[in-house]
Amino acid sequence: MWRSCLRLRDAGRRLLNQPRGALTASVGPEPNPLSPARAYAPPTERKRFYQNVSITQGEGGFEINLDHRKLKTPQAKLFTVPSEALAIAVATEWDSQQDTIKFYTMHLTTLCNTSLDNPTQRNKDQLIQAAVKFLDTDTICYRVDEPATLVELQRNEWDPIIEWAEERYDVEIGSSTSIMGPSIPARTREVLTSHLASYNMWALQGIEFVVTQLKSMVLTLGLIDRHLTVEQAVLLSRLEEEYQIQKWGNIEWAHDYELRELRARTAAGTLFVHLCSESATVKHKLLQQ
Repeated sequence: MWRSCLRLRDAGRRLLNQPRGALTASVGPEPNPLSPARAYAPPTERKRFYQNVSITQGEGGFEINLDHRKLKTPQAKLFTVPSEALAIAVATEWDSQQDTIKFYTMHLTTLCNTSLDNPTQRNKDQLIQAAVKFLDTDTICYRVDEPATLVELQRNEWDPIIEWAEERYDVEIGSSTSIMGPSIPARTREVLTSHLASYNMWALQGIEFVVTQLKSMVLTLGLIDRHLTVEQAVLLSRLEEEYQIQKWGNIEWAHDYELRELRARTAAGTLFVHLCSESATVKHKLLQQ
């Protein structure tokens, strides 16, 4: 088959460091300010070293406290988020860790770190273009021409989503069996670029994260617009894989783990998009075990 499913990458795993005098998520060397910007490397697990998790409101937003010590980012910036709702979600992520802190499960924390540190040094326009570029290789726009059962499955499951997006945004997207993919009109790119520009930088980090997980801009739009659930979007992004599993069988531990991880990352990214735009303030909360 000319198109194979791309392996999912755990974009949510990032390395957190611990600078002197402030609490961060892992031990490690201080970041070198002269080194080129790069993505955080996957961390190892660490024994839980705190009892209580709380949030407080500071001058720059809402902060996370672990036993009265302020959380900081890998680049030693104060971990501050723009909304209390997001702060509570991140605090819950920390509070839910058991005896061992599993950083690779803390996708909201990772997305906040990425938004605060911006390790790849991209601006808003670059984030938007990175997301829109996925239209060229969008999962649900690439179709097979055989076998007939898979052709029908893709048409029945994917066509309604494309039709919804075309009507919702008044654009043309289409699909193709060519290895070159569909020809996306310039106006479609302009409309979607303008739509994404209405989001703030934090939300755009989350949108690009979800697009990367699903390998689909169209499915991500459906998720953010609440047209699709996380379970539906993930299943649609894995349609060809699920077809092959039904036909040839399932490697239970591998496929099940991959599916759960993809759902977790997609759900976290979608939640992040909505929460980072949340401006409503609620009363101070203290989270205890």
